[in-house]
Amino acid sequence: MKKDFAYTNGVIAVRETRLLRDKTERLIEMSAEEGLRFLRENGFGAAFEGGVHAFEDLAAAEEAELDAFVREYAPSEAAVLYYFLPRDFHNAKALIKAKAVGADGAGWLAPEGTIPLSELRERIETRRYGGLSAELSDALTKAEELLAEEEVSGTALGALFERALCSALGRRCKKSSAAAGLLARRTDMINLLTCFRAGDPERAKPLLLPCGTLREEQLARVFERDAESVSRAFEHTPYRAFVESCLSAREKGAPYTAAERMRDRLDTEYFAERRFELRGEEPFYYYVFRRRAEIADVRIFFVCRLAGMSAAEIGKRLRSV
Repeated sequence: MKKDFAYTNGVIAVRETRLLRDKTERLIEMSAEEGLRFLRENGFGAAFEGGVHAFEDLAAAEEAELDAFVREYAPSEAAVLYYFLPRDFHNAKALIKAKAVGADGAGWLAPEGTIPLSELRERIETRRYGGLSAELSDALTKAEELLAEEEVSGTALGALFERALCSALGRRCKKSSAAAGLLARRTDMINLLTCFRAGDPERAKPLLLPCGTLREEQLARVFERDAESVSRAFEHTPYRAFVESCLSAREKGAPYTAAERMRDRLDTEYFAERRFELRGEEPFYYYVFRRRAEIADVRIFFVCRLAGMSAAEIGKRLRSV
């Protein structure tokens, strides 16, 4: 599966005119009603007829439209998998947990990934994992064992599926330099956050993900209590600002909120740094992740505005700007 880059990039050039870009900064100054009109006028949900309290339907429709674009125009199988595979693992985790507690689990599911939800549900109900990827099948089998215990933490179950997903992406996307590079950067940031939160190597080790570039001995520097020493250890890496943010939060005993936002913005910022030099599959990834971030921001705007938050408070939570 490989599409013509020139043709796909031409389609993207047209679709980029619908991106909100810096208009998001104007959006957050508006009321919910003004914001909805503003979005429609700028091509976001132009056909949407609901009111502000139906904003989830608006965002879901835009997300479905983006999904369809990815399925039709993805330049490689790796691009499809990088975008959709996380949903398969999330949905598998949700469904096997729902099965264990006797719930339907429909409200826990993400939109469909590469595996139809009906098929995934049927496989989990009947424990028929043959034909699934080795990583997903293994995660489901191990999850059954975990859930059979009297007490199982959500952290342990989440880590099981996160590790399996990371391994699957690493194996199946390794031929795409864009996907492999982005996966490595994201994995490193997640592992750094895990170490900062864990506070000691023994608690962190079972939660660390594969596919990153930082070795265990590098990650172990996080556990040093001298902030300057930790900072110097990452001074010449892409994670200098990220580590500084984590150190600041640790010193204050505060949540790692700023670092989490940096992690969440990685998909777009990874390519934004070189936005005038993108080649091959990279323009596709850059467009898709910007579009996805804007859809997330529209959700954030309506949730926060309807909750009475100020523009400044909303701005801190945005992903696309």
